[in-house]
Amino acid sequence: MAGSLLNSQRGGNARRSSYRPMAEINVTPMVDVMLVLLIVFMVAAPLLTAGVPVDLPKSQAQALNDDKPPLVISVKSNGDIFIQETPIDEDALVPKLQAITSNNPDAVIYIRGDKAIDYGRVMEVMGMIASAGFTKLSLVSEMPQGSEPSKSHKGG
Repeated sequence: MAGSLLNSQRGGNARRSSYRPMAEINVTPMVDVMLVLLIVFMVAAPLLTAGVPVDLPKSQAQALNDDKPPLVISVKSNGDIFIQETPIDEDALVPKLQAITSNNPDAVIYIRGDKAIDYGRVMEVMGMIASAGFTKLSLVSEMPQGSEPSKSHKGG
């Protein structure tokens, strides 16, 4: 009897020691989730750069080279105004631009106007921005397919 009592106590200790909690973290599921997120962002990133869909007119002007991303104002064919991809009311346009640029009149602002919209509407938006003191305004257009920008040559 005494022997069986001692064996049961040893067996009880052996069972307790084999069921200890695991102190290691399994990182495999986290790595799997991160790889899936990486793939999703790699696929979605090029789609986010397009901005507001505007049908731009064709132009023979050369493309501008600028290192920092510009502030883009878009005017859709129905007359709606957007700052980057965010729609904005006409009355809030100038205060929002001043807040974004920290009242910097030398901030570069690109204006994209749909080719189906009235030229006067694009000029109204440009006038509002210019009257706020912004001096570096540029109109954005597309290059015609298959043509290169014309270069002026001086006779000699």
